[in-house]
Amino acid sequence: MSHPIRKSNITTPSGTIAITQQGEDNGPVVVLTHSILASSMMWTSQLSLLANKGWRAIAMDARGHGQSSAPPPPYNLDELGLDVIAVLDALKIDKAHFVGLSLGGMIGFGLGIHHASRLFSLCICDARADAPTPFFNQWNERMEIAKQKGCEALAIPTTERWFGKAFIEANPAIASAFQEAISQTKLDGYIGCAQAIQQMTYLERLQQIKTRTTLIVGSNDAPLPDAMGDIQSRIAHSTLELIPNAGHLPNIDQTELFNAALLRHLNQGRELHSRV
Repeated sequence: MSHPIRKSNITTPSGTIAITQQGEDNGPVVVLTHSILASSMMWTSQLSLLANKGWRAIAMDARGHGQSSAPPPPYNLDELGLDVIAVLDALKIDKAHFVGLSLGGMIGFGLGIHHASRLFSLCICDARADAPTPFFNQWNERMEIAKQKGCEALAIPTTERWFGKAFIEANPAIASAFQEAISQTKLDGYIGCAQAIQQMTYLERLQQIKTRTTLIVGSNDAPLPDAMGDIQSRIAHSTLELIPNAGHLPNIDQTELFNAALLRHLNQGRELHSRV
């Protein structure tokens, strides 16, 4: 069954957040959030999959990404989490399953700490929960390039880091789509989100997360498999799924394996709901 793709804009206290929806309005809700420099376009396959499985899937464009507006920085991750809550409020959704990758996953940690009452579950992918000095400094270097040359200067190095040159050469259309999304990212949105990542201090508070949590990470996304193993040890009853031969965006370069892991997580939640 084909489900139409619906795009709309949600007005929030911080500006306009663009969303893409697929699936029936009465289905259980899954909200998906993307990595920095990407947009909801990275969830196209998962939106269709979830809609066909009976879910209402909603992918958001973060501030300054995709079609969302870019309020002036600074931002912090808690504020980016409030954008998610504002979307749920505008759509009159009490609770949702949350899926976040990289920046989206970092937002998910904050939601689990501060807004557990709005969550059925968390699925956090390829994200860390702290910002040690080498990681912090990488963002300074990238922000300086963007300030001098625009986000388009980050397009090729970022896609190479996410996917590796071999995948890019074998999948030029995918590489081109992501390079376009990176190039179109608004400078204020990138700077604001990068600075928010630098200020991340969730690691020592992860034990506060009581929401059912699945962590997913690509095996080639060093150093995140080790970082997410540590995170898994801090969140009670969480599980960790390692996607083999995958980089920073396993939903793209190992779509079938990622989708299987995502459905295992969500279907467990559906089973739990049916017992209530």
